[in-house]
Amino acid sequence: MSTPQAKVTPISGFPEFLPAERIVEQRFLDVIRETFELHGFSSIETRSIEPIERLSSQGEDADKEIYAVSRLAGGGDEEARWGLHFDMTVPFARYVLENSGKLAFPFRRYQIQKAWRGERPQEGRYREFTQADIDVVDVGQLSPHFEAEMPLVIADVFSKFPVGEFVIQVNNRKIPNGFYQGIGLTDVIGTLRIVDKLDKIGPEKVKALLVESGATPEQADQCLALAAIRTDDLSFVDRVRALGVEHPLLDEGLESLTEVIRTGMAHAPGKLVADLRIARGLDYYTGTVYETQFIGHESWGSFCSGGRYDALASDGRNTYPGVGISIGVTRILGLLIGSGLVTASRSTPAAVLVALKDDASREEAVAVATELRRRRIACEVAPSAAKFGKQIRYAERRGIPFVWFPGAGGSGDEVKDIRSGEQVPADASSWLPDPADLVPAVTRIG
Repeated sequence: MSTPQAKVTPISGFPEFLPAERIVEQRFLDVIRETFELHGFSSIETRSIEPIERLSSQGEDADKEIYAVSRLAGGGDEEARWGLHFDMTVPFARYVLENSGKLAFPFRRYQIQKAWRGERPQEGRYREFTQADIDVVDVGQLSPHFEAEMPLVIADVFSKFPVGEFVIQVNNRKIPNGFYQGIGLTDVIGTLRIVDKLDKIGPEKVKALLVESGATPEQADQCLALAAIRTDDLSFVDRVRALGVEHPLLDEGLESLTEVIRTGMAHAPGKLVADLRIARGLDYYTGTVYETQFIGHESWGSFCSGGRYDALASDGRNTYPGVGISIGVTRILGLLIGSGLVTASRSTPAAVLVALKDDASREEAVAVATELRRRRIACEVAPSAAKFGKQIRYAERRGIPFVWFPGAGGSGDEVKDIRSGEQVPADASSWLPDPADLVPAVTRIG
């Protein structure tokens, strides 16, 4: 009696890319990794699980759900205390505390890993996804110039990969914190969380929520007036001052944001804007905060965000303030690929298919492939000694640009560019394709 087969069905929120899409992802990760290292960041990797009480104590948005981890059989209550991490910042803070005696500060790290959130899957939002983070952490105090450096790194990454035009929106939490206190609001965190909903529900509903939370209509209008300020230069300072609110924390925030925007104007012109509605929902942010959008696709929301935190990591003796920013790799690629905006030129790394004259010639073909690979030319040997036309069609389906014919020219080999039809004599020890054909090209469409 046969055992019934379980039906194969996808699990919502856990994306799996096809080979050509995976090539796009790998190229993006290569750009991210290389750029992070060019800026002096060192790679680390942290474990996938953390104690649930630590994950749930960081002020993450209420709609986030932590995936608990336990063994299906034989596990005890002890194991139910673990959860899969929902970002890289919380595990990184724990990593710093555990390894502080072995790290050189200020410590510059990058981390590219999977994360998990039990939220409702929708376009661009997943339950399992890859993030790429950078952070700088120091002991006791962190120089403010690092807050200006973060968006420069991100601008460098996005300028090297065909994501299209983008803008990095920057604010400083001290600005709304000081402003709200200056107009007499005491529930600063609650007000921030409400204002952070502007993009989702609009100003009228935000005002209603502010009044419902205890603000007067006039105070709610002032909160909305602050959030409406957005400039690509330093004029945001005068516009805030024109609102007539004074508070020492507001002064500090304006000064810090001025330095970030000034640095952006000098080193990444046109890529940074001061946007005073940006709040970020995480409670641990204390200074500069960032959100990144693609121009023309603002409805997609932010793809890269982060900020400064001063008290996330502390061992009771020392506090380790830091600033970081995170790229939502899967979110970016899921939307770009799903919308047909980026594509790979082929579905395989191979630039060459080594053809087979017959089954007996496989050793000769493998020798050619070995020599090409020694010279870092990706290739594969034809799966069978079919007619050459069929082998060429196999290469065409996979996007492989060249087919190599061992012994085709009597005593020598020949290689054919199947796009142009040109076939020329070639030696595996010296032949080189056009550099553009060595690796699959990732291009933007439209």
